[in-house]
Amino acid sequence: MTGVAQPTPEQVRAAAEALKSAVDRHLAAVERRQGESDPAVFAAYDELASAAEAYDELLYDVYDEVTPFEVPDRSEAEEYLGPENPDAISVLIRRDYLVKDALTLLDHARRADAEAEEPGGGEGVETTSTALAVLFDVYDPDEIAARAEEIGLESGDSTLWVTAIEQAEPGEWLDAPFDDVDPQGVIYRFETSTAYEDDLEALEEDLR
Repeated sequence: MTGVAQPTPEQVRAAAEALKSAVDRHLAAVERRQGESDPAVFAAYDELASAAEAYDELLYDVYDEVTPFEVPDRSEAEEYLGPENPDAISVLIRRDYLVKDALTLLDHARRADAEAEEPGGGEGVETTSTALAVLFDVYDPDEIAARAEEIGLESGDSTLWVTAIEQAEPGEWLDAPFDDVDPQGVIYRFETSTAYEDDLEALEEDLR
């Protein structure tokens, strides 16, 4: 963005040092743990997650590289109470998008529809909803996520939950697939959101 100072290699190095220190503090807190809900461990965990996110962000901005790890956002209120050895799991994913460029979206959908070699391909794509239906029919959700900007979408918040479930019969839950999700059965979750950017910017300011 014009007028906004870009991150520097020095900031990446500072973020790396901050991450190393956060790892040391987290390990020290774990070694001194007093009980399963030691607040010092939770605080060190949060500090480590913030430091890792800041380093990853700066590394990408300066060198177009990413780290090989992700730190899930875990809340103390979401304690896992499900089975230790579940027989089945369910993966729930939500990704929000803003329609940033409707004309680009329509153009991509028409071309994708035409390439499908159906009679009259592309001619019936006149609305955003029709274009989205075509694109999600042609591309899988991961490809949509990877090509969002290219096809006229802007990625918003996203979340992924892995939950322990009882094995279901084929077709049993298809009429209401997202009902009755028990938060205490969630084994793993990971969120991305622009709501976290303020915390990240504040940490980057501290590193300057």
